[in-house]
Amino acid sequence: MAHPYHHSLSSVTKWGGSVEDYLDIHSWFDESKKIIADFRHRALRHHAEGIFMAESIFGPTITLSSGRVIPTRWVGEQHVREDLGFIPSFADWVKAIRPEPWMGRAEKLEETLAT
Repeated sequence: MAHPYHHSLSSVTKWGGSVEDYLDIHSWFDESKKIIADFRHRALRHHAEGIFMAESIFGPTITLSSGRVIPTRWVGEQHVREDLGFIPSFADWVKAIRPEPWMGRAEKLEETLAT
């Protein structure tokens, strides 16, 4: 899926309601496109922990304009599955990151305090 609107249309097909019922959640998942505008943006929220994070932000359930109440987690799971085909863990993403020397460099605390 290319846009939160299209994910929202898919949600309407699955659970009813209107596009507006889902747009905030799907937009949140894709908000990381502000940082990097290719598939790598998904590493920030497109995983199991990201789905639980969405639930903590938007609440455990959402009430659709039709009055139906559905779990927020369902919407997050739908979004990630539509983009990736499955729900990875954050560890799955991290395993795919090639470590670089700068990632492990840190000043010793004593050197930082001395300045």
